[in-house]
Amino acid sequence: MNGFPRVELTPAASALVRRLRQTHGPLMFHQSGGCCDGSAPMCYPDGEFRTGGSDVLLQTLAVDGVDEPVPFWISASQYAVWRHTRLIVDVVEGRGSGFSLEAPEGVRFLLRSRLADS
Repeated sequence: MNGFPRVELTPAASALVRRLRQTHGPLMFHQSGGCCDGSAPMCYPDGEFRTGGSDVLLQTLAVDGVDEPVPFWISASQYAVWRHTRLIVDVVEGRGSGFSLEAPEGVRFLLRSRLADS
């Protein structure tokens, strides 16, 4: 992909990750591609969501102010569809899934995408 990151965070998403890290410890993301809130990236304490052979570690994110990298996983079926895109994690107002750590904050992570050079 010509040196482009597979996943990146907007400044707002980075700020939220820093806040969540302070409260919950090391974090991870998982993008399932399911319906409803499953189509949004979900943030969990690192290791709380079990990944397996049907998941792809797309990238580990370096976030300023967070000591450890934040792994970003995606389901293999979703990766097959989005393998030529750069995923951009953003934050918008509104309540998302109750399973993702940002839900009580009154915001939710949102995924935007951009075609990447092959």
